[in-house]
Order: sequence, then structure tokens, then C-alpha cells
Amino acid sequence: MGNTATAAVLDANDAFYRAMRAGDLDAMEALWARERPVSCTHPHGPSIFGRTAVMASWQLVLGHLPPEIYAEEPQAIVTGKTAMVLCRERIGTIELIASNAWVREDDAWRMVNHQAAHIPGTGDG
Repeated sequence: MGNTATAAVLDANDAFYRAMRAGDLDAMEALWARERPVSCTHPHGPSIFGRTAVMASWQLVLGHLPPEIYAEEPQAIVTGKTAMVLCRERIGTIELIASNAWVREDDAWRMVNHQAAHIPGTGDG
């Protein structure tokens, strides 16, 4: 599995950020798991649980998110059918820390958790 799985997870993670930049709710929806419980925590927001609520949150976020959001220095940890990608999100001059959890579902990597937060001590929070 090794490098091939790591590359596939990083590709899925990149697709997640492309969907955000494009404001593409359909692409975002396609990336999230359907059979596993999902959750999401946007910066300064409460944790959101359940696919319906998570997708509703993305509908709101994608309508207001600046198109210049990029994942920097993504690092994947793959353990069988689960993976975690840790990265920094750059939105203009703002830098966030993010973790994205993935599972294998229907022969694809699907997101089960996204969490982004301001980095303590950077003045962005």
C-alpha cells in the first residue's frame, strides 16, 4: 500500500481544497463518506456531526469563502483503510492548522472529518 496509498490520500486532500477554491458543493459532497459517521469543525465554530449537517455547513461556507485557500506542507499518515492528512491552510495572509481524516469507502478515499483552527500565538485567532 505504502507510497501508492499515500499519494492517493494526498490527491483526495488536494481535491478537497480544489472544491473549496471553486466553491463547488457537488465536488465537496462527493468527497465525504456516506457510510461512516462524519464531523467537521470550522474555525471559530462548534463541531458539527452528521452528513446532512456537515454538508449544510459547507453550503454556507462555500458561499463566503475566499477562493484563495491552499493546503501547504500536507503530510499523510496512512494505516490500512484510514488516513490522516495534517497541513497548514493559507487563506491570503491568514494561516490555519488543519487535520483531515479519510477512510476507504467504495474504492475511494472519503473524508470523515475536517478540522481547521487558528494557530495559537500567530495573532490570527
